[in-house]
Amino acid sequence: MDHAALKARIASGLLSFPVSPFRADLSFDLERYRAHVGWLAGFEAAALFAAGGTGEFFSLTPAEVCEATRAAKEVSGAVPIIAGCGYGTAMACELAEGVERAGADAILLLPHYLVGASQEGLFAHVKAVCGAIRIGVVVYNRDNAILKADTLARLAEACPNLIGFKDGSGDIATVRQVTASLGDRLVYIGGMPTHELYAEAYDAAGVSTYSSAIFNFAPEMALTFHRALGEQDRATLQELLTGFFYPYSAIRDRSPGYAVSIIKAGLRLAGRDCGPVRPPLTDLTEVEHELLAPLVRAHCRG
Repeated sequence: MDHAALKARIASGLLSFPVSPFRADLSFDLERYRAHVGWLAGFEAAALFAAGGTGEFFSLTPAEVCEATRAAKEVSGAVPIIAGCGYGTAMACELAEGVERAGADAILLLPHYLVGASQEGLFAHVKAVCGAIRIGVVVYNRDNAILKADTLARLAEACPNLIGFKDGSGDIATVRQVTASLGDRLVYIGGMPTHELYAEAYDAAGVSTYSSAIFNFAPEMALTFHRALGEQDRATLQELLTGFFYPYSAIRDRSPGYAVSIIKAGLRLAGRDCGPVRPPLTDLTEVEHELLAPLVRAHCRG
């Protein structure tokens, strides 16, 4: 798929991050991963992110990231696969090359490891990764990798395969400056944790698509919310926000890292268990599972 076609495909609908299933001993369960990605690909996802944030990229080895990418590509059919990528520049370039060989249609370049960086440093980092591969690159704007609009414009000029900008910073003013400045040069993706909580604000800023983590265990509801956003169906949005997303986020916010852990809990409650999270994340407690259960029962068709 060429860059223009991939941008159009990403912009056409909802995106999601499949979780990475682990066995009780925390080893990567490849067969369960294949089954999960294959199931998700049967719904109307515009693209799937292999080994992304909800897929615990930060807990996977580089070999596991490539393994997950290859497996996802094998079972996703026509659904494009965007592979997670990150760490320092040399490691990110090496990993980008690896997932390209594994069949990824693009990479999602997550924030580099640990240190802060200047705009010049971020420019050099992203440019190096883009230059290492031919497939598309989507930058993830969050934490210690916040690209300003002028830096992003320079990168768009220097890197033909830079196709997308995903924001998880919550800085709507910067997001709007980016969308206004770069227009249709990039595809714009919302990437806040439980992005449905922010979707209306991002939509007004020119970001009409986003990645939905809850798509993992409630794809029908995730798609209903996305359609309601596109149709400006305020009644449905309000019903789902008050009936599911606000009480769900209250459970999610009980502990750091639960933005990922609660997705695996939702899958467990929906009868599609994908195992525990890897340290340093922790799973929901039994009490928190009991709090989540009625929400899953009410909004997940299994």
